[in-house]
Amino acid sequence: MNGKIILNLAISLDGYIADENGGFDWIVGDGNNTLNTKNKWDYSEFLGDIDIVVMGKNCYDQGFHNDYKDKEVYIATSKKIDNYENYHFISGNIVEIINNLKNQGKNIFLFGGGRLVDNFVKANIIDEYIIGIIPTILGKGRKLFLENNPKIDLSLQYYSVEDGIIVMKYSKRNK
Repeated sequence: MNGKIILNLAISLDGYIADENGGFDWIVGDGNNTLNTKNKWDYSEFLGDIDIVVMGKNCYDQGFHNDYKDKEVYIATSKKIDNYENYHFISGNIVEIINNLKNQGKNIFLFGGGRLVDNFVKANIIDEYIIGIIPTILGKGRKLFLENNPKIDLSLQYYSVEDGIIVMKYSKRNK
């Protein structure tokens, strides 16, 4: 049984995943619950089905790996760094390495950042896109989707609204 590669990120209304300095303190709702849906996105439940978390070196340097001490974490980097505990440092054809883990039945959380995610988008091997749209226009920062991507048709599987944040889960459309 194949696993899945799942992108799960928050973006500003204008498509940024972080401000220019990698900051994310803007990832908050607007405090208005009048449009909340009954169903709520459950991040803990999502994580319960995840075997591996993949992130770039910048995310690692910001300490995000510490949130996943009970998962195998793969960090994409061009530097030679020794693996330790549950942290694996990978370079080279990162998409192929992670796709091989998916083919072993692993569910993989593609955490970010943008340059890392771009490799997976261009290879068109992301099975699910879970995007939380934050009610903020940043104006500048680090984009989620970079240029020259293939056309990828998706199908909406789920949505929820909470405090002005819309979470949408898309899967690749069956051909």
